[in-house]
Amino acid sequence: MKKLLYVFLSVFTFISCDDGDIITEELDFEDTFSACGELVFYKIKEDPAESLSLRITSVSKTLDSLIATDDNGVLYLTEEVYAINGTSNFFNYRRYNTTPADFFCNDVPPSNITITNDEESTTGTATVYISLVEDDNDGIPAEMEDINGNGDLTDDDSDGDGIPDYLDEDDDGDNVLTRLEIDTADADGDDDPTTNPIDTDGDGIPNYLDTDDDGDGVETIDEENDSQDEDPSNDFTSTNPAITVADYLNDAVSNTVAATAYKDHDIQQVFKITIELRSIELPSITYDFLDFGTLEDTSLTTERTVEDIPFP
Repeated sequence: MKKLLYVFLSVFTFISCDDGDIITEELDFEDTFSACGELVFYKIKEDPAESLSLRITSVSKTLDSLIATDDNGVLYLTEEVYAINGTSNFFNYRRYNTTPADFFCNDVPPSNITITNDEESTTGTATVYISLVEDDNDGIPAEMEDINGNGDLTDDDSDGDGIPDYLDEDDDGDNVLTRLEIDTADADGDDDPTTNPIDTDGDGIPNYLDTDDDGDGVETIDEENDSQDEDPSNDFTSTNPAITVADYLNDAVSNTVAATAYKDHDIQQVFKITIELRSIELPSITYDFLDFGTLEDTSLTTERTVEDIPFP
């Protein structure tokens, strides 16, 4: 938890130098904050009932506009600086008669909440930092998908579809998701699915990188024997009740029913927003620097969908 230290100075005017009396009070706020509306950021506590808030009105933006990306998942914004002036952008410390739940996200604040003390800074800057981490959630940690071992995840593309493996939920392009082709049981206990991979045909190529998993001469992507839906994992055509694996893992089934398209890819996006304040001057305290914390919001985790290369 952040320990926000309030320092109150009683300054006396004497001919000689006098530092005055110093009274300190600690206010415990969480490291995280919340957001609502058009760029209203706030953190509250219950005992005593207090809040710190930053309201940006100098620009017409929403939280969604801060985390907007282009088609390649690149952020349009990584940093925004706003001047706090008490006219268009506001930073406040407040005390209340009760916990200010729902105070900031309603057009009309609850009638039972009364502000008992309101201090506002008319100077300072607020810097909003935006960052993004993307992952394919395929069961293989991104750092383990550096196939060539050069430390650059962006140049490892096993199936040549233009999507690097760490963002590709189907690394070998066979329309079977990687997470369905790896050993999730972790039998060796090393938390590394690449050291004990599933290799159905025993050719030394793990299934998640093998375009013909059962070695029957028909590529996995073309074993759409039951339904042509870009998903070989749900095609079971064997009449033998003892066979419980899909056709693409059964070398006794080698029918070719060509796929008509590649799966689209879903890439998980996790955004992070942090705020730093500088040169804040409230009536009772001055902050040269204040770490406002990190935004806690489940909507900062989302997905983007990428179409694979055109089907041949």
